[in-house]
Amino acid sequence: MTGTDTNSSRASDPARTAVLLVAHGTVSHVDELPAFVDRIRHGRPAPPGLIDELRRRYEAIGGSPLLRVTEEQARALELDTGLPVLLGMRLWEPSVEAGFREAARRGISRLVLVPLAPFSVEIYGAAARRSLENIRAELGERTPELVICEPWGCEPAFIEAQCAALQARLRVDSRESAVMLTAHSLPRAAIRAGDRYQAEVEACAAAVAKRLGRPCELAYQSQGADGGEWLGPDLRETFERLARSGVRQITLSPIGFLADHVETLFDLDIEARALADRLGLGFERVPALNAAPGLIQALASVAKRALGAGIGVARAMG
Repeated sequence: MTGTDTNSSRASDPARTAVLLVAHGTVSHVDELPAFVDRIRHGRPAPPGLIDELRRRYEAIGGSPLLRVTEEQARALELDTGLPVLLGMRLWEPSVEAGFREAARRGISRLVLVPLAPFSVEIYGAAARRSLENIRAELGERTPELVICEPWGCEPAFIEAQCAALQARLRVDSRESAVMLTAHSLPRAAIRAGDRYQAEVEACAAAVAKRLGRPCELAYQSQGADGGEWLGPDLRETFERLARSGVRQITLSPIGFLADHVETLFDLDIEARALADRLGLGFERVPALNAAPGLIQALASVAKRALGAGIGVARAMG
């Protein structure tokens, strides 16, 4: 559920409004991986070998740039909106709680949450509300009003930015070439429990294909380590099916990832590329949007819509 949590009788002064960008989070050093995995798994023991495998992947890509890219996105969004943009990581540091504390320290009275996970806004919003409740007594009267944006996977500027990135890498359209779009897989149990993630991803993929004017294959990547039934088709079965059908060139865009990190730099650039090589497939990977102007425009539009006309006043005053 999205919307507003009213935490104070203070007026929503546009000059005291800010944006809180929230990403998944990642470690700054591989030695933090055990604690990171523990947080992701909510204390459940990690399967044998998982930490060593993650260490191998992080070391293979020279560490994840996720935090640096998120900071770049925040700076660009500040310039676009004229509003302060704070950061919070859902599963690591700087935490969402730290973002709320920073908002209180700055005297921010109204804070719009924009998850850098457009297909999981409800999950991020619920987690942020819990985080705010955990520190409400600490913040007291400085507790900001929390506004949560709507799911934004089909935001026009976002679709346009994805298509522009793809078109820059596309080769000639033919029966021997295919466009693939990927997003992170999710346990099917979560979908059966009511998570709208799959529907949001599929709607975005359909919008991208329509804007491109050509069919796109949708695949789910980076399944978890716990086994069980996950969203598919996965990369392997999609690559193998395309190879059997006569495809010789794949252009792949990770539309579910807004910043390059281990799921793109290792899972795609190393593992998926090796699989493509074994199958005799040419492989072109489109970079994540990172701080592309089109993505920043989309984030600004999402924040403006959540905050209403007041954001325009804040920009004029800034």
